[in-house]
Amino acid sequence: MPATKTRSATAALGGAPCWVSLMTHDLRGAQDFYGKVLGWHFRPGAVGSAFAVALSGGQPVAGIGTLAPEWHVAVAWTPYFAVESANEIAARIRERGATVAVGPLEVGKGRGALAADRDGAVFGLWEGQTLSWAVGQGEAPMCLELRTRDAFEAAIFYGEVFGWSPDRPGGCDITYEHDEVVVRDEGGRTVAALRGGAVESAPDPHVRPRWHVYFPVHDIEQVTAAAVAAGGFALPVTPMVEGGGCEAVIGDPQGGLFTVATAQS
Repeated sequence: MPATKTRSATAALGGAPCWVSLMTHDLRGAQDFYGKVLGWHFRPGAVGSAFAVALSGGQPVAGIGTLAPEWHVAVAWTPYFAVESANEIAARIRERGATVAVGPLEVGKGRGALAADRDGAVFGLWEGQTLSWAVGQGEAPMCLELRTRDAFEAAIFYGEVFGWSPDRPGGCDITYEHDEVVVRDEGGRTVAALRGGAVESAPDPHVRPRWHVYFPVHDIEQVTAAAVAAGGFALPVTPMVEGGGCEAVIGDPQGGLFTVATAQS
């Protein structure tokens, strides 16, 4: 769940991404792995000893939390979207045939929930204060990407759930560009992309509908080698779909998948 600390600016409430968290079975093991692979340091989260905030260059990057036994969800990196009312958004999710797996419940000074869209991609809701954090800025994730069966259908679902509209304060806008749906915040910055083509029934977890988190790195070969040495795995480095740079999917020892990428030229 997002750390709850007052930020200098009011958090956008129009369904913009506001945080990413890894939920894992081994908090200390995850801290050790991501410290070795991405060079992160950690401090306790504001919501108890079961959560930690990852820091890069002294700035908050992501959260890592321990999965409660009653939470029947897989180890995964999950994006959270800022909302004004977690209860209202949870109701919209259920009304559209999707699933709210956990919550909404009180977490620190906020309210959060974990949900899955109609194709099974997991995402989170967050109602409350957040850290100063934005996709593509500083050491925060450089990109969030949903890979799913049908990007257009997914855009309708998320657009209706979050009320994505440039006319709302803090709202997001969606456009269809180059066979993908692009989500931009009120400042015009790309905060997420929705791409179709995954096969829902395929056994390979890399092609199941899911949200991917891209973390920026400077030396991708060094990072992938460190991941293997620390007990994870790394797929071969490949060119990014658009623009310059390279990317590679990494899996941590608990099964959490993420992507590392070099900055595009």
